[in-house]
Amino acid sequence: MNWSVDGERGGRGRNVLGVTYNLAVYGYIRVSSIDQNEDRQLIAMNEQGVISSNIFIDKQSGKDFERVNYKALVKKLRAGDLLYIKSIDRLGRNYEEIQSQWRVLTKEKGVDIVVIDMPLLDTRLHKDLIGTFISDLVLQVLSFVAHNERDAIRQRQAEGIRTARLRGVHLGRPPKRCPENFAETVKLWERGKIRFEETLERTGLKKTTFYALLRTQRVKRKGSQR
Repeated sequence: MNWSVDGERGGRGRNVLGVTYNLAVYGYIRVSSIDQNEDRQLIAMNEQGVISSNIFIDKQSGKDFERVNYKALVKKLRAGDLLYIKSIDRLGRNYEEIQSQWRVLTKEKGVDIVVIDMPLLDTRLHKDLIGTFISDLVLQVLSFVAHNERDAIRQRQAEGIRTARLRGVHLGRPPKRCPENFAETVKLWERGKIRFEETLERTGLKKTTFYALLRTQRVKRKGSQR
């Protein structure tokens, strides 16, 4: 189809048969954590002329992939709409998810997709059989590459963590220091002299931290008694 795009719902597109369609242009952005910056993807969307109200953004980790705004976007999309994404891996975490979402959007919803970083993945182009075949082939290859790259990143991270631990490097949050009055306060609590709430108040600790330090102290005590 040859589209004339205005950018938001109410803009109109006309195909070669002269049939007119409502057409909207959207952008989808995903970053893998709240700390990551989406500016690079936003700039790319702005360069494509996507209006800010039509840009949907999710900030989620790889473990938690319940993409609220992506689901809202999919519900809003209509046949003939156009969706921009910066790169193919914005659609999913692995090969299967990317393929599945591409199929849902293009085949079931009838949406056109443009992958900004890969001009060959533009479903508006070459809608004949050969063009579709080439587009699907490129999608298969890029999805596979994105999947492998993610696995490689995980492997490098795991190797880095393992190496750091062998060197004795502490990973994660720094350990909570034991308050000076911890041992004395624990004795009072164990003898029933003070309530647990007062124990936390005196030591300035949260419940989970208190029990973690208590376990550590008891292990040390047992070790010294052997």
